[in-house]
Amino acid sequence: MPFRTVLLSMVVLWAAYFTITTIRASVIGFEMQTEMLWRRGAVVSVGIAMTMVLWLVLRLFDARPLWMKVAAGLIVAVPVSIPIAQTNQWMFQDIQKKEEERMGREAGINMRRDDAGNLMVDIPTRSPISPRDGDDPLAEEDQVAESYIIAPAPTSHEKWMMVIDVALGRYFLLIAWASLYFALLAVAEVRLAERRAGEFREAAKAAELRSLRYQVNPHFLFNTLNSLSAMVMTGKVDRAERMIQTISRFYRHSLAEDPTSDVALEQEFDLQKLYLDIEAVRFPERLVPRFDLPRSLEDARVPGMILQPLVENSVKYAVSAVSRPVTVTIAAREEFDRLVITVSDDGPGIPAGADHGFGIGLANVRDRLEARFGTDVVLSSGPVEGGYKTEIRIPLTRNG
Repeated sequence: MPFRTVLLSMVVLWAAYFTITTIRASVIGFEMQTEMLWRRGAVVSVGIAMTMVLWLVLRLFDARPLWMKVAAGLIVAVPVSIPIAQTNQWMFQDIQKKEEERMGREAGINMRRDDAGNLMVDIPTRSPISPRDGDDPLAEEDQVAESYIIAPAPTSHEKWMMVIDVALGRYFLLIAWASLYFALLAVAEVRLAERRAGEFREAAKAAELRSLRYQVNPHFLFNTLNSLSAMVMTGKVDRAERMIQTISRFYRHSLAEDPTSDVALEQEFDLQKLYLDIEAVRFPERLVPRFDLPRSLEDARVPGMILQPLVENSVKYAVSAVSRPVTVTIAAREEFDRLVITVSDDGPGIPAGADHGFGIGLANVRDRLEARFGTDVVLSSGPVEGGYKTEIRIPLTRNG
């Protein structure tokens, strides 16, 4: 727990004690309030210092079970409270003498303490050698004072009992602070645990995103290598060379980004253009790409290569499945502060027996979106009139 928080808790506690004690003295009607204030301030300063000593011991038990912390607080607070009580006795000793003298003046007698510490009262009496004249009043020169002990000087045991009596009050004050410290420590531990759990969740999320992202590249590489092999075997060297160059640009572009980071939607569209350029080498007469990206959405952020499995499905299950031209459309629009991206084609839809491979691509996209945005995503996919369409709805964010 930060030292500043610990020190602030001590200052607040002892400031509350100072305030309550001052108000109490004022209500009771104690005189010499000004003199008592600075003495009380000195006691509070010692109290803060001794509470610091208590903390230095208790912090050694921060990692211990609660019962050990409580036991340490109850035990260590005993010797720590004694110096505070002793300081209180020293600081207010002369105030007590002055208060006794004031009480004697109000009663019309002289109250004082002798050198031994006994509380004495001086009572005026007639001199035993003075003549008595009937009912004549006592002449002033005939008065003498006799001293009587009304309270003997406290013994060493009694002095210690007075210190212990004061120390008990300070002991419970220290216990109150220790309880506050344990509560603050528990809060700090909970916050630390939450922060660590958040870090672990982020690390797990990043690992999941990397795993899902890297599932895309090997699958695509497998397809393109098969295509290159077919071109080489059929003697289409120029087309194979052009495809290799496009593949090189594609991978340089796709691997330049952190797999867990978002990219601008414009960059994602450019990446899919490269991919479709590669596939256009295989299907020069059949593949018709179409892109619709409003300028206002070019800086929208999406997970990198999130469209790759969807576009790949369109090529595999629409373009390659027919001999006629098929238009693959990638479009984006904004609806109520949400980004809507569609990948559609006017092919035959999903042929029988293609559910397994098609579903893997959709599952990959769904998992990545949920890893990035949680449940605040919508992914719908299915046949539409004249083809097939997949739609993604995610929160619209810009510039990271």
